[in-house]
Amino acid sequence: MGDRLPEPTRVNPSPAVAASSDAEAIEVLETEDVLPMSTEDNHRVGRNQSSSTPTCCPMARPSTHQAPTEQPLLSRTQCDTSRGQKHTRKHWKTLFDQFDPENTGYISTEKFRNLLQSHGSELDPHKLEVLLALADNNSDGKICYQDFVNLMSNKRSNSFRQAILQGNRRLCSKALLEETGLSLSQRLIRHVAYETLPREIDRKWYYDSYTCCPPPWFMIAITIVEVAFFLYNGVVLDRFVLQVTHPLYLKNSLLYHPQLRAQAWRYLTYIFMHAGIEHLGLNVVLQLLVGVPLEMVHGAARIGFVYIAGVVAGSLAVSVADMTAPVVGSSGGVYALISAHLANIVMNWSGMKCQFKLLRMALALICMSFEFGRAVWLRFYPSAYPPCPHPSFVAHLGGVAVGITLGVVILRNYEQRLQDQSLWWIFVSMYMVFVLFAIFWNIFAYSLLDLKLPPPP
Repeated sequence: MGDRLPEPTRVNPSPAVAASSDAEAIEVLETEDVLPMSTEDNHRVGRNQSSSTPTCCPMARPSTHQAPTEQPLLSRTQCDTSRGQKHTRKHWKTLFDQFDPENTGYISTEKFRNLLQSHGSELDPHKLEVLLALADNNSDGKICYQDFVNLMSNKRSNSFRQAILQGNRRLCSKALLEETGLSLSQRLIRHVAYETLPREIDRKWYYDSYTCCPPPWFMIAITIVEVAFFLYNGVVLDRFVLQVTHPLYLKNSLLYHPQLRAQAWRYLTYIFMHAGIEHLGLNVVLQLLVGVPLEMVHGAARIGFVYIAGVVAGSLAVSVADMTAPVVGSSGGVYALISAHLANIVMNWSGMKCQFKLLRMALALICMSFEFGRAVWLRFYPSAYPPCPHPSFVAHLGGVAVGITLGVVILRNYEQRLQDQSLWWIFVSMYMVFVLFAIFWNIFAYSLLDLKLPPPP
């Protein structure tokens, strides 16, 4: 009886509790992962179950004369597997809770290492190595149950696990801010990590694995193209301030015009046209200051997706809510990135360690409000080419909607597969429903409502 596991004071049968980086926000993490149990533990749990069964219960001991069931072999196997998975999950949660009696979601790295060494004989050797490396390099001295579940269930990508193993060989256990003797590029990478990631473990693995290959090319390339088109139009129109007031401005084949909405490319290419240098300048500054660091951390594919989704949502929103107005500028994509980043900071406030975050959030909101106010003023300013109004401001709102839905899910799941996140599929479905609705609206609503649209340019 000496090797018997101590009975926990409270077994929580609910889904595993995942604490945030500072154990201030506790969230429920439902998982169906199979966490293997050692053979010795299997025998011990079997003995405990048999000894705790009441002898007076008629089902306590199966009869040897019972007729064989007609249940198919496959169904019995599936049922046994499901039972085994639930029992194994409860077993590992029970072991974790023994070292976490207050149910905080954290245990010390020393206890976590002892747990793995004592009960990890049946774990996959590679995963066991990763978990031990996680325990060795956690500068907080604690392990979160969410990290354990994510690594065991492969919700972290291979590159993240590889970064953990590399960090085990190359990184010391102290926090990044305590590192000294760093070069300029290393300090820049560290700064980006603290600007965008709320958890120290994510910051360390990003810092250790980032190679600047490929560089943040998407945001830089899209900015160069936007500036090039603006300069070209400025030379052609001989105007750089409030280009939108020039009578030939609307003849450009890139901007969105309600009379030309059947030309599908205009729902995207309007980002290369800007109302003037004041419009372009603010958009470029915001998308470089926010978009480039986000792309360095999350990659061109994810950030490009948020940006393009915001651009398309912006033009479609205008075609639905402001049906007589044209659209210009990249504000839909810019506002998608900024709103996603600001929402991520607010949702992970205690974990974000960027300096002066409250002041900088206030400045970002002031800049966004100024640009949005300029767009609203321009929309209702008397048009230089009536009856067509000036460009709409609704695209900004479409970008914000994308940022606080799809964008937040992407930024919160650094190096995790999005297809494993239920919120990702919910917001993608909502976005696709909106796109389909806007397409049918553009096909049928304009004729049904009998709107008086401005003449084509």
